[in-house]
Amino acid sequence: MSHDYFDAELTQLGWKQVDSLRKHVHSSGLHKKIELVISSPLMRTLQTAVGVFGGEGYTDMSDVLPLMVANAGNSSRAAISSLNCPPVITEESCREHLGVHPCDQRRSISDYQFLFPAVDFSLIESEEDKLWKADVRETIEELAARGKKFLNWLWTRKEKEIAIVTHSGFLFHTLNALQNECHPDVKKEICGHFANCELRSMVIVDRSMLGSDSSVTDYPGKIPKGIDLPSDAVVDDNNIKVE
Repeated sequence: MSHDYFDAELTQLGWKQVDSLRKHVHSSGLHKKIELVISSPLMRTLQTAVGVFGGEGYTDMSDVLPLMVANAGNSSRAAISSLNCPPVITEESCREHLGVHPCDQRRSISDYQFLFPAVDFSLIESEEDKLWKADVRETIEELAARGKKFLNWLWTRKEKEIAIVTHSGFLFHTLNALQNECHPDVKKEICGHFANCELRSMVIVDRSMLGSDSSVTDYPGKIPKGIDLPSDAVVDDNNIKVE
């Protein structure tokens, strides 16, 4: 894959998908319930997190930082307010499949802090990306183990209603590794690939608490339609753009 895709940004189609999901989050009332937003520290997930869950109409005030500055990541978007919205933090363990693909390599934390001033990057341990390797692709087993570590970390959070903005490949391999610990009725709901900007609501419970209810907050994503491939499924093709 071309290094032109380094830490891929949302395309204009990607931003339209963000706008569609934001409308759903507000119309369903979900935005009033979310206590915390956790994002993978990559450009496309950060843009999605603040675009969907950020505040309305940023006004330049010296004492209030925006979640995102204007035109962050060549987005041609106005600044996004950090007022009247849940806090946004980043966590490295929910990143996409690591290694080889430049789209999944992150920038320095200083770069992100400039573009996303009100996002909390304090959980990221290194300024530069020490996890991504140009010639070594993370195995599926390693990714799934990282996903389980992330879920165990979630249990330590005090918040109960949390939005996680992460990646299709990460979710697919993590949730498939856990499918045998789920009630049979929910396996089919969690084990398929996520579409671009898809929202699924899940309840993490003790495995003795079995059962499943259809969620009214789920959102199918991929609206409007476009290329819909997880980065770990993309081959070296200069005609494919990562969204």
